[in-house]
Amino acid sequence: MSKAGPPKHQNKVAWKPNLFCEKNETEVGGKRRPYSDITGVCPRCKTQIEWKRKYGKYKPLIEPAKCQKCTKRAVRQAYHNLCSACAKDLNVCAKCSCHVERIMGRDLAEVEAEKKALEDALKNARERDRRTILRAMEKGKTGSSTKTTTDVEATKAGELFSAESLDEYAGLSRDNEDDDESEDEIKICN
Repeated sequence: MSKAGPPKHQNKVAWKPNLFCEKNETEVGGKRRPYSDITGVCPRCKTQIEWKRKYGKYKPLIEPAKCQKCTKRAVRQAYHNLCSACAKDLNVCAKCSCHVERIMGRDLAEVEAEKKALEDALKNARERDRRTILRAMEKGKTGSSTKTTTDVEATKAGELFSAESLDEYAGLSRDNEDDDESEDEIKICN
């Protein structure tokens, strides 16, 4: 005899993990120390890990785990079987070890290279522009701003920064400073 129809007890309200337990903000997964980004996995594995985080089943690593390929203690993310270097070399998912064309997330080396390029571009920009960029980045991180203010800021950024990348902008600002200095010299001579 097979069961037919919907389940006898259906959920009226979505289940929330740790509903009546207050989580310490300084613990991993709290407000001050959120979980790290899920990187080096296929889309299917990423949704599995996101589900674990959403429903309170996620258990972060306390110490690095051993890679199944190189046997070094280099696996830094929970539920991963391969270290990021081995997964990248073999072009496989770090969790399920299947060949994939598209790997989710960015590698740590890519993020650090991008930060270094941003710091170099900010170092060459004017103080006013640097502070404007940093404020826009902070607002983007918090995510609490409304859509209208974000749209207004985007148009202001388009007016302020004619270049598409920060490197281009830094180069343009250096050129403008050189032009300003030459105009000052002309005014002094007259």
